[in-house]
Amino acid sequence: MTYEEIINDIQKGMIKPIYFLYGDEPYFIDQISDYIEKNVLTEDEKGFNQMVLYGRDVDMSEVISNAKRFPMMAERQVIIVKEAQDLSRSIDQLEPYINNLVPSTVLVFNYKYKSPDKRKLVFKKLASVGVMFESKPLYDNQVPAWIATFIKPKGYQIEPKAALMLVEFLGTDLSRIANELGKLFIVLPKGHAITPKDIEDNIGISKDFNNFELRKAIGTKNVVKANQIIQYFSQNPKNNPTVVTISLLHAFFTQLLQFHSLTHKTDKAAVASLLKVNPFFAGDYMEAGKNYPMRKVSEIIGYLREADMKSKGVGARDMEQDDLLKELVFKILH
Repeated sequence: MTYEEIINDIQKGMIKPIYFLYGDEPYFIDQISDYIEKNVLTEDEKGFNQMVLYGRDVDMSEVISNAKRFPMMAERQVIIVKEAQDLSRSIDQLEPYINNLVPSTVLVFNYKYKSPDKRKLVFKKLASVGVMFESKPLYDNQVPAWIATFIKPKGYQIEPKAALMLVEFLGTDLSRIANELGKLFIVLPKGHAITPKDIEDNIGISKDFNNFELRKAIGTKNVVKANQIIQYFSQNPKNNPTVVTISLLHAFFTQLLQFHSLTHKTDKAAVASLLKVNPFFAGDYMEAGKNYPMRKVSEIIGYLREADMKSKGVGARDMEQDDLLKELVFKILH
């Protein structure tokens, strides 16, 4: 089941007796768990019938003992086990309970940052009576679409560049992104389309001096602009780590190598589909493809791999990070 399907089922009253939420992306685990915590019981029912346990503080026998209780003056009780990964060694003890579930108990496990051994019988049985949900991290190119989906029900839209700025600055950490967007919701009116300037004014990411703009300047061979940006990076190294810049440039030129394999390089839809980018950015690759033939792109990928090694101290111990980036950009542009 997807995150949306689970929430929709709960809203319809189709509540399972057990939810096992696991995976490397904590955001969706927290969202499902929090939704159950806030919505399955009324405020009056929660006092006697809702309990939050922590895997580091309890053992599985305590969890099961509480799950076997019956609710008081309510249809259900809810037990949420946070940090359930700390109970991984005793997870098999859950099997007898699954064989004799208490239908009035909603038991939720938040098993973060790892995956259990799903080959075990306990998980096969759990999946047959409850929900096994794996929360997978999103890829960089999936996050802008997630941002647009996340803000739409809240009455907002976002420009593609603004979404990309958030991903570039915050990575794929959905919790951090949601938190920063929450700040924007406070200051921007509903119905507003979030712009790069909104991001700059309220989150502190420069709309003109960032990795997206550097990539664009390099793609168009705008030497002056590219050097202005790396100069800005050298003055603000904490917010612009060289290793991140190298990584993003490597991804860009790797995609450019794929672009050169296309038969129809003038079809924006085909370019966007192959490279898995928003069609808004397809033109950037089409322009860069004219400036960097396939042979040059291959050379640049070599430069980027070399710079990556140097940024980690291999072969350039005495080289400053900003000098490394200046050298790299010079090689790319010339």
